[in-house]
Amino acid sequence: MSDQSELWPLTEEQKMIQETAHRFAEREVRPVAPQLDQSATFSEEIYAKMAEVGLLGITIPAELGGIGADTMTYALVMEELSWGYASIADQCGLVELDATLLAKLGTSDQQERFLFPLLRGDKKCAFALTEPNAGSDLASISTRARKVHGGYSLNGRKTFIHNGPICDFALVLARSQEGVAGHQGLGIFIAEADSPGFQRGKKEDKMGQRHSQLSDLIFEDCPLSEEALLGSEGEGFKNMMIVLEKGRIGIAALSLGIARAALEESLAYAKTRIQFGKPIAEFQAIQWKLAEMATDIFAARAMIWHAAGLKDQGLPATMHASMAKLFASQTAVKHTSAAVQIHGGYGYIKDYPVERLYRDAKVTEIYEGTSEVQHIVISRSLLKKGMRP
Repeated sequence: MSDQSELWPLTEEQKMIQETAHRFAEREVRPVAPQLDQSATFSEEIYAKMAEVGLLGITIPAELGGIGADTMTYALVMEELSWGYASIADQCGLVELDATLLAKLGTSDQQERFLFPLLRGDKKCAFALTEPNAGSDLASISTRARKVHGGYSLNGRKTFIHNGPICDFALVLARSQEGVAGHQGLGIFIAEADSPGFQRGKKEDKMGQRHSQLSDLIFEDCPLSEEALLGSEGEGFKNMMIVLEKGRIGIAALSLGIARAALEESLAYAKTRIQFGKPIAEFQAIQWKLAEMATDIFAARAMIWHAAGLKDQGLPATMHASMAKLFASQTAVKHTSAAVQIHGGYGYIKDYPVERLYRDAKVTEIYEGTSEVQHIVISRSLLKKGMRP
């Protein structure tokens, strides 16, 4: 586990939860990460153990089944789990987002049916936003929840949905008000996988983070009761913003965990790989790569913790969350590439972890808002409010 004391004085509770996540990643995740990557299968065992040790629902209040920690703690957990294997952290992050919406918007019945079993590890969730023609542009969503007697009829197609092949339910963003365009008129609906008209597309064969299952979700006249609406009708986009900052901080921390693992692998290899009669760690070209990796990792962590601190204090964190996500994901991609280079030909072989880390890193620049979208968010905030500390 990395020494964080240089940056921020963590509380005893934060340290304890961080250590729990680190031990879990070290003992339960790292030993099986190569097999999970190769088979691209979902581990029910690891998922159940995550719930058992309290790594699902980090910021959800204890009375609702979570551990009641803050955003900073969530970032710590995401970094440690990703240091073990990014796909496992990705599962933690997905549960965190769905659970947050259920905790803040759900009725007591919705929480009893979906939130509690989710945090116990008895159910698996999905977060269905993206469509074939609506990725970052959520105003273009075409999936519709048409009002019918007794509820809604859901029709549409969601794509690239994490947990699509295995979810028990999905939170679906759909257009529920006729004649209302753009971000208006959207609602969040709970669609259960055993409902008629709930279909799964083919499981995607991904480049990296292969333990995370991915597919389309297709809805054809899928019946939803009135109780399937989460929150207020017409406020789906506004309600999704509840988890925007937390989601980007989480993926930033996940990116950081990948980069940190790449640095540790590179340090160990450089000390033992002998060329021209001495370890390659003694060559300046390698030393500079290691120095740049370590510098960017520390900078990314500072940005993540700053954004988390703002959010925990109830201050605006959108720009800083986007900055952290942008920089941390770029750091992961840049320095996993450097790690492969340091390993030379061995870095291109699956027997060495940096090969997987390189593949796992790329998607961090794409999901939870592409790097291009983060640039837009940051620049808009700058033009509107200027630079805040």
